[in-house]
Amino acid sequence: MTTCTRAVAFLPERLSPHLQAAVIGSGFGGLAAAIRLQARGYHVHLFEMRDKPGGRAYVYEQDGFTFDAGPTIITAPFLIEELFVLAGRKIADYLTIVPCDPYYRIIFPDGRRFDYTGDEARILAEIEKFNPADAAGYHRFVRQSEAIFRRAFIDLADQPFSTIWDMARIAPDLVRLRSHESVYRLICHYLQDSQLRQVFSFHPLLIGGNPFQASSIYSMIHFLERKWGVHFAMGGTGAVVNALVQLFREMGGTLHLNSPVSQILVERGRAIGVRLASGVEYRTALVVSNGDTANTYRKLIAPEWRRKWTDQRLQRMRYSMGLFVLYFGTDRTYPDLAHHTIILTERYGELLKDIFSRKVLASDFSVYLHAPTRTDPTLAPEGCECFYVLSPVPNLQGRVDWAGVKEAYADKILASLERWCPDLRRHVVTRRMMTPVDFEHELDAYAGSAFQFEPVLTQSAWFRPHNVCEDVRALYFVGAGTHPGAGLPGVLCSAKVLDRVVPAPAVPV
Repeated sequence: MTTCTRAVAFLPERLSPHLQAAVIGSGFGGLAAAIRLQARGYHVHLFEMRDKPGGRAYVYEQDGFTFDAGPTIITAPFLIEELFVLAGRKIADYLTIVPCDPYYRIIFPDGRRFDYTGDEARILAEIEKFNPADAAGYHRFVRQSEAIFRRAFIDLADQPFSTIWDMARIAPDLVRLRSHESVYRLICHYLQDSQLRQVFSFHPLLIGGNPFQASSIYSMIHFLERKWGVHFAMGGTGAVVNALVQLFREMGGTLHLNSPVSQILVERGRAIGVRLASGVEYRTALVVSNGDTANTYRKLIAPEWRRKWTDQRLQRMRYSMGLFVLYFGTDRTYPDLAHHTIILTERYGELLKDIFSRKVLASDFSVYLHAPTRTDPTLAPEGCECFYVLSPVPNLQGRVDWAGVKEAYADKILASLERWCPDLRRHVVTRRMMTPVDFEHELDAYAGSAFQFEPVLTQSAWFRPHNVCEDVRALYFVGAGTHPGAGLPGVLCSAKVLDRVVPAPAVPV
């Protein structure tokens, strides 16, 4: 049993612990959870270990440039709008979200380009440039993607998977939808051109998965984007964070910055609050963690309360790849760029094996290039451009000396980009970078993984750590490490699950 001996934050009677909730981490999952609990009648304390809210959606400001740490892609924007509706507000009064066109520009080593959009006529015209015979297969793939989307996202994304029976009842659908196959294998049933197969299978990388290993369930992302589009918030992703923080505070919630949680307090198997690193304790009716799920169990819950998610079990889980992220600003613009560009190397499958299986840093790379000033020039000084380039790399379970190689790796990426951004290195005026080591130290990400658990079938739905903690009552999880998984729609849906599993606040007698 945990004995509480530190200073306790005593609160007025109207803020009895029975009416309060603690949320750990102010990423999108934590913000959404805090807003939803506040709307339910709890007084919510939102604890953030860093100096600004946002979690992985942190914002760096450097030399006049504004760099979103990520995520940079907004899909299913209605999930953000829902949070404002809960409070009787209009999202337009807080935030401007605009569509991206194209959604992505995909560039191959031979210089061929595919502009990926949600418009069927345009996407068929792009397919025509690669292999006209694949048009019919694309139509069949869309029907399959829609079927998976309707079952996996519409029906199940906000449903808890708390028991094995929750999994058993959908097992026939999983078989029917061929969820045992990988995304890439599913695409191969429909498309013959090797480059088109890459175009329509890269999506798992956006949520930490290997297209050759991630369950074909994640091919639903194609239909999700086709239905709701790919968007960007004016002012950057940080503008979304700021809007949600403003909403949360207007609803009466309390945000605590520079307030890392050191322990989840447990008595008789029930979470009763949190202890901060400062020693201050907050007693609450429930606790929600938006922190890294593995590290929440490992670091914040005393071992005597953990029966299922032990250190040994967590070590056996498969974790997502790491990321090398380079932020840089230039003293000129590159108007021919798309907002989102994916630049692929020759070795699609073999590079992914290096990253996920061999866990070695390859000499080549595929990158995602984000150029937000294509849509919002205010993110950089006048006449300048800001960029974010992301390269999937092994997580820290591999042996990469990031301190020794990161500068050379960044230079190599910049050199490779000069094919599309002439004289790029001469025009870079500021830069910063993050490696898996930074993900581990700054974001408390287990093994420096960028998206927590790898999205394979045996780590999806019931097989992931549950939204309702299996070891401690009144403890809940949101974010990338629980159901339904990583990506902005996933973490926002994880907060929706709370509406189904968290009881209404109990007024003490």
